[in-house]
Amino acid sequence: MADDFAIDVKGMTKRFGERTVVNKIDLQVRSGEIYGFLGPNGSGKTTFIRMLCGLLRADAGNGTCLGYDVIKDSEEIKKQVGYMTQRFSFYEDLSIVENLDFVARMYSMKNRKEVVQKSIERLGLVERQKQLAGELSGGWKQRMALAACLIHNPKLLLLDEPTAGVDPKARRDFWEQIQLLAADGLTVLITTHYMDEAERCNRLAYISYGNLLTHGTVAEVIEHVGLTTWSVHGPDLLQLAEQLRQKPGVEQAVVFGTLLHVSGDNAAALEQAIAPFRSEKYKWEQIPSGLEDVFIHLMEKSKDNFSS
Repeated sequence: MADDFAIDVKGMTKRFGERTVVNKIDLQVRSGEIYGFLGPNGSGKTTFIRMLCGLLRADAGNGTCLGYDVIKDSEEIKKQVGYMTQRFSFYEDLSIVENLDFVARMYSMKNRKEVVQKSIERLGLVERQKQLAGELSGGWKQRMALAACLIHNPKLLLLDEPTAGVDPKARRDFWEQIQLLAADGLTVLITTHYMDEAERCNRLAYISYGNLLTHGTVAEVIEHVGLTTWSVHGPDLLQLAEQLRQKPGVEQAVVFGTLLHVSGDNAAALEQAIAPFRSEKYKWEQIPSGLEDVFIHLMEKSKDNFSS
């Protein structure tokens, strides 16, 4: 049923001049799920998010966001969406509490002081609430930005690469908070380049240069791409990778630490390509393709639309 979807859009399209940045994208995100939005830089993810929350008007397409028409009801959608941008967009010469109070004013929140204090407590900002935003580390800025996004109790959270540039502990803490929010019924659409984060999502979609290439659970996305992957252990892996990349049937050869992953979407052609390199010097083992293997494969198969 349509009521089960926080986002239900079809044919969403955005052009800048002759360049199509988002090309006829269909997307359904269930209420209360964490949905990952993957793709290389410049693929149209941010543009798509801005169309959903009413900051950009689609050139074509239709559908609903939180039950509202994405074209006609953008002002209503804005009131119920929290949008965390890639860039820190708050006043650095104001403290945390002053920034959050400003956001609460923008949303005309009643009992503003109480609302701000609850937000500070919820995100663990009590001891730093009087610290200037410009003095915060990346992780604390991220936490303050999330508090600002949540201050008006949105039903949908749009997060655009929220963990870029923060340390692993801050990323883990952030994701624990997101999972708690989703457990309370908040719907989350998040863009990320981190595969471990993508694997935390209930479902995900891969967009490349404006086109939606695949979507589903992690297992479904991996199965849909149909990669065969071999793991290689041995000496001079960079040299081996360079040699393998020249062979028909090898889609990618990427070093992961002390291992080399060799992948292709035609198992027989891949087997033929690697046969001459089998020797006692190397240990070959066929392994399940991972999300990162799939991500790299889709990136290399995609055509840049910058000049189109």
